[in-house]
Amino acid sequence: MPLPRRLLAEFIGTAVLLATVVGSGIMGVALSGGNDAIALLANAAATAGVLYVLISVLGPISGAHFNPAVTVAMRLRGSLGTTEAFAYVVVQVVAAVAGVVLAHAMFDLPLLQPGIRVRTGAAQWLSEAVATGGLLLTILLGDRFRPVALPALVASYIFAAYWFTASTSFANPAVTLARALTRTFAGIRPDDAGGFVLAQFAGMIGALVVASLLRERAAAGHDHRT
Repeated sequence: MPLPRRLLAEFIGTAVLLATVVGSGIMGVALSGGNDAIALLANAAATAGVLYVLISVLGPISGAHFNPAVTVAMRLRGSLGTTEAFAYVVVQVVAAVAGVVLAHAMFDLPLLQPGIRVRTGAAQWLSEAVATGGLLLTILLGDRFRPVALPALVASYIFAAYWFTASTSFANPAVTLARALTRTFAGIRPDDAGGFVLAQFAGMIGALVVASLLRERAAAGHDHRT
C-alpha cells in the first residue's frame, strides 16, 4: 500500500478516535447531570465502539496504529522502516490535535483550551504503563494468534481498561498530548502529559519483551508436539 494512502488512513482514524474520546466525554457529562460514573461509561463505550469500526475498516490500509507507541513497537520489531514510522507518528500527533479541535467545534466550545484536570503521581503512571503494556500485548498476541478477532480484542481491552486503571487508560502518547488541549471531561494538564508519555513507552517496551517470550514458548511447545 502506498505510504500517502496509509498516512491518510492514520490521519482519519486518529482524528476520529480523538473526536470520539473528547466528544463522548462532553456528551456524557451533559446527559448524566455531572455523574462521573455514567459519563465514564459513555466515554468508554463510545471509544471501544469506534475503535472496533476504525480497526476493521482502516486496518487493511495502514495497520490501524493510531498510536505512536504501537508504531514505535512495530518499528522495533522490523515491521516498519524508520522513515515510515516517523511519518506515522507525525501524522498521528497532528491528527489527534485535529480530532480534539473537531470535537470542540461540534459542541461550540473554544477550539483550543489547555487542560486543567490533574492526572499525576505514581499510581497514575503505573496505570498508564499497565494500560499501554496490556494494549500492546493484545495487539501483538492477537495479531499472531487471532488476527480475525483483533478489532474486537482491542475494543474490548480498551473498554475494560477505562475501568480497571486509575488513569482511565489513555495508553497512547498522541492521545495524551492532544487531550492536554481540552478542559473537558477527557482533559489532562499539559504539565502532567510528559509523565504519562514516559509511562506509556515503558509499558510498550515491557509488552515487547513479554510478547517475545510468549511467542518463543508457543513455538517451542509446537515443535515439541510435532
